[in-house]
Amino acid sequence: MVSRPADVRDRRAEEVPPGPPTGTRPRETPEAAVVGGGIAGLAAACGLAERGVGVTVFEREGSPGGRLRGWDTVLADGSPAVMSRGFHAFFRQYYNLRGLLRRADPDLGSLVPLADYPLVHRDGPRDRFSGLPATPPWNAAVLAATSPSFPLRDLARVNLPAALHLLDVDVPGVYERLDHVSAQDLLEAVRFPPTARHLAFEVFTRSFFAAPEHLSAAELALMFHLYFLGSAEGLVFDVPNAPFPRALWDPLVGYLTGLGVKTHTAAPVERVGPGTGRRFSLPGHGEFDAVVLAADVPGVRALVAASPGLGDAAWRGRVARLESAPPFLVSRYWLDRPVRPHRQAFLGTAGYPTLDNVSVLDRYEDQAREWARRTGGSVVELHAYALPEDCDPDRERARLWEQAAAVYPELAAARVVDARHELRADCPLFAPGTHRDRPGVATPDPFLVLAGDHVRTDLPVALMERAATSGLLAANTLLSRWGLPGHTLWTVPRRGRLAPARTLARLTRGDILQ
Repeated sequence: MVSRPADVRDRRAEEVPPGPPTGTRPRETPEAAVVGGGIAGLAAACGLAERGVGVTVFEREGSPGGRLRGWDTVLADGSPAVMSRGFHAFFRQYYNLRGLLRRADPDLGSLVPLADYPLVHRDGPRDRFSGLPATPPWNAAVLAATSPSFPLRDLARVNLPAALHLLDVDVPGVYERLDHVSAQDLLEAVRFPPTARHLAFEVFTRSFFAAPEHLSAAELALMFHLYFLGSAEGLVFDVPNAPFPRALWDPLVGYLTGLGVKTHTAAPVERVGPGTGRRFSLPGHGEFDAVVLAADVPGVRALVAASPGLGDAAWRGRVARLESAPPFLVSRYWLDRPVRPHRQAFLGTAGYPTLDNVSVLDRYEDQAREWARRTGGSVVELHAYALPEDCDPDRERARLWEQAAAVYPELAAARVVDARHELRADCPLFAPGTHRDRPGVATPDPFLVLAGDHVRTDLPVALMERAATSGLLAANTLLSRWGLPGHTLWTVPRRGRLAPARTLARLTRGDILQ
């Protein structure tokens, strides 16, 4: 067993050692192309380069970071600013992502904690996660006992056998039991109090960019295992204290450059074909011994469709069937006055038509804080997940602002100095019944691998941590082919922490969700 990384405080967290090498070391240094410079691609590049592999990263956008990239803009008042696709929470149980960032920032000085983040329902109920014990089951017990969202008269109606599904999580077994139904089906079967369902469940399901009826119940159960019921790291998370490029990606790319990694931005890869001197050819970019496909869902679908020699028919069909989640909107406003002093840096919302959260960037990000200090204003960001496929951008922006002003009434009197809006639809959708068909890291070609938050890993990871984990798993797969040592990963426990609850769940399960 290797020594535990600094971020792994849960005594039940599990080490995931690399498999034994399956090939022999090549005489010459192998060269790998990584298509995609997001979290998954940078993790794969890091894993390969640290073992002496030559790596070239190709990113189609003008900067690395994927869905966490940032780009320069100039505001109407002449101020320089960095825009991005919005707030992201770096939870303490993101072991592999945090380990990746520590390569360039050993103390994670670029991250600052948000000790509390309220969740508020339009009808008034409000929850917060500060002061809860970190270790299950005491965290859940204290939340239920102290939260106004869990009134005792309503808790008596809870369907205990169905609720035990949330305690009986193991990977990949949870997918065999629950992937065929939706998160909404599970929540309705459990019969949680309505306010608890909105505040403690739907707020989190929508973080997967999908409404509960379009999200697998297995993903819901896995999410609660990862963040709450299976991990003793707690629900506290960190956020970058500066725009994403300066806080995260510039240092990491600098570290990779020191390892010899070549990173090309504004360099889209259109297709992958057979090489003449090496195994693969990326037209216009050279030839390589291996390829990591770390693009987003639309990107990997298009790339595989344009590369008829990749994989076999069955695998290509699985890639083609990957689905994108509905559109989401990020609206960031630079305002001429501050929000009220007691406003938290992050607020989750429920019960509103589209508003999912509000963040006040000048509470934690240095660039926004300096602009607010200099102008007397504030920088506020709004998120709306799972919008209709045919939504009208202008109408959605207006609706989102109206809802935010209902939550923070002082916004109604503010003058907008400038605003930026990002409407995208490139996140993966984890729809009911799709897990079995989802491609994993390995492909029919031993030197072609996949990485990204859409890739099946058979580990209890999600969102950014799934991206980082899949990237390192992709690197380990190729390293094994070349007879090189892989990297140890870490994960929250791969099954529920409470053995009696797991046993009871299997005794009472029956056909509740059949």
